[in-house]
Amino acid sequence: MYDKQHENKMNEEFLYKKIQEALESIPENFSILEEQIDVELQMKYFEFSRKFKEDEDVDYYIGLKQGLFDTLTDLETRKKILVALASSSKVESFRAIEQYLKEPDPELKDWTILALQESRMLMQSSLLDEQQVFISTGLGGKGKKLRYFVVFLNKSGGELTDMQKKLLHDELKYSLEKNDGELEELSSMIDFTTATVIIPIKAPLKDMFRGIIDECNQYGDFLQEDMVITNVKKLNPFEIVELLNQQRAAADEEASHDQEDLDETFDEDEDE
Repeated sequence: MYDKQHENKMNEEFLYKKIQEALESIPENFSILEEQIDVELQMKYFEFSRKFKEDEDVDYYIGLKQGLFDTLTDLETRKKILVALASSSKVESFRAIEQYLKEPDPELKDWTILALQESRMLMQSSLLDEQQVFISTGLGGKGKKLRYFVVFLNKSGGELTDMQKKLLHDELKYSLEKNDGELEELSSMIDFTTATVIIPIKAPLKDMFRGIIDECNQYGDFLQEDMVITNVKKLNPFEIVELLNQQRAAADEEASHDQEDLDETFDEDEDE
């Protein structure tokens, strides 16, 4: 019998192992983007930066740095100036981006933050004469820690009781503090509870959250073993409900396949 759920679990375990291996290999001299910036915009910025350095006259746009503060300069030119300045290891280029970030065009605030981070990394690499590692996620982080959005799934329909909410809060806070983490937000809704947390980049995520769920379930068995952990974005309630519906649909489909396999087995036994 083909067990699709088992295969998915195996794939998740393999992916988690690879991610942990990658995190453990990160050197100590790394920097984390602290601001919360959409991942798609980050990808656009770095792709734009790569192509710009290949196709454009970088020094020409560095020479236009005062254009950042000229109201007549269009947004597209400002984007190019920022990317050009970010590719320079000179302190004055970093200062120009830093100054513009104090009062940026609203449309270019996140773009400017990314340019400032790139400029900082390049400047540090030049001063320290060693390659710097830059880590960015959609939810950002703080210091050497990453921000995660977590969804705990209730076993039964409805919202958690006040006692269950307190138990989850206390266990989550205790486990986070034990691992040098922080609890930023906790919100309980029908069918699920969401949390925003800050965790050291090399913390044992899986073991930590598995321990929280196991500890809570010793006093009421009210949380599912499965959960959602992401550092890409904060999911809104509609996205979480859609995710849960997809999960239920996948479970129903698998149950249907299992029943079909079982029926085929019975048919074969009857033929014999």
